[in-house]
Amino acid sequence: MDSTTPAEPTGEAAARDAAPPPRRGAMLAILCAGMFLVLLDVTVVNVALPGIGRALGTGLPGLQGVVDGYAVAIAGLLLGGALGDRIGHRRMTLAGFGLFGLASLACGAAPGAGPLIAARVAQGAGAALLLPGSLALITAMYPGRAEQARALGMWAGISSTALPAGPLLGGLLVDTTGWRWIFLLNVPITAAAIAGVRALVREPAGRPRPGAPLDRAGMVLAPLTLGGLVWTVIAAGHGHRETAAGTAVLTLAAAAAFVAAERRAAAPMFPGGLLRAPAFLGANAIALIMNLVTNGVLFVATLHLQQAGHRSALAAGAMLLPMAVPLAVLAPVSGRLTARFGTRVPLAAGAAVAAAGCLSLLGAGQGGGYGALLPALLGIGIGDGLIVTAVVAAAMRAVAPAHAGLAGGVNNTARQVGTALGVAVFGAVAGPATQPAFASGLHALAWASVALWLAALALTRIVPAR
Repeated sequence: MDSTTPAEPTGEAAARDAAPPPRRGAMLAILCAGMFLVLLDVTVVNVALPGIGRALGTGLPGLQGVVDGYAVAIAGLLLGGALGDRIGHRRMTLAGFGLFGLASLACGAAPGAGPLIAARVAQGAGAALLLPGSLALITAMYPGRAEQARALGMWAGISSTALPAGPLLGGLLVDTTGWRWIFLLNVPITAAAIAGVRALVREPAGRPRPGAPLDRAGMVLAPLTLGGLVWTVIAAGHGHRETAAGTAVLTLAAAAAFVAAERRAAAPMFPGGLLRAPAFLGANAIALIMNLVTNGVLFVATLHLQQAGHRSALAAGAMLLPMAVPLAVLAPVSGRLTARFGTRVPLAAGAAVAAAGCLSLLGAGQGGGYGALLPALLGIGIGDGLIVTAVVAAAMRAVAPAHAGLAGGVNNTARQVGTALGVAVFGAVAGPATQPAFASGLHALAWASVALWLAALALTRIVPAR
């Protein structure tokens, strides 16, 4: 729907008309800062993992917890989208920035692995407030289909500069000032973002619905279910059978309680209509696959380069740039392709390129060599760059405008579920990078990655074409 279409939603039109183009540009830049912080903490943390492990005396399961504690909290806490639709996305965005900044301070001061993981969970909770709120505000500011695709492309492109910046910045900080500064750096950025949102960003007209009920049981049971699933995979992969069995039982109980709660809830976290919409499910499945393979490969590649290859954090960060740079460069291109051709063309092209790149992992050896990793990193970076904007647009277009906050929350949840499972599964299959079985684990992961990308390619047939 473009600006010439008369039947435009009243609230979105009012939001657009209330903010002239220069103001909208400033608002968009501030909201991009939110996604920048979230992505920065993924890539910065990855290159810092070996240093964190040495400093805090934790092994591979603990390092997986540092990454997955953050991702699980984002994935399980859909309250950002649900509460944003209820009391306002501007308010939730401010709360997200505030919690993210305080949690980053706690991460930087953590005395051990346990407190660090707990602070990472709090960081994820802040991101769960921030991400769907920022997406909903952007789609309200740019309601036309073409301009919305371009705005989402700009949002993805600016925020994705965190990916090439993260490995280099993280490596530089770890090798100079220490790993704690990868978290402390967030504090002044969040303070500036809060001031900008308060000064410039307005709540879209007609968006808050104060009387809407909340699914409180679902908000508690969803993160418990996902967290239990991820920790079960981690524990099982490292041979902790009793722990895995116990968490599996608790996960099944939480999942059963979640399903029962959703059936009884007046306003369930996952409305039945959305869960029966193939286009919406397909878009979010592609988002999940993208993050699962990308972050799984990123996790094992970092350990491969530093622990097996004995490279510094800065050198390893530079070697990860072939994944990060194409994503940042191609995200705006994906927005333009989506505006011109619809979502299916960039989604299909991205999945095909990424699948071809992952085949190179079959040549990975035990010695920490870079040659087999490079084509995989480059293929995934190009594929993700083509997919990232199109998959967000596909998810948002598959729902009514009234569910924009929920759609943004579900899409971010799907991506973070993929991140959490990718780190858990890839870390469990590959094992420690210093062990002989690591190379054979990478070979198994290569075939699994190709199969997942081909599944994503097949799913492009059911997402919204336009």
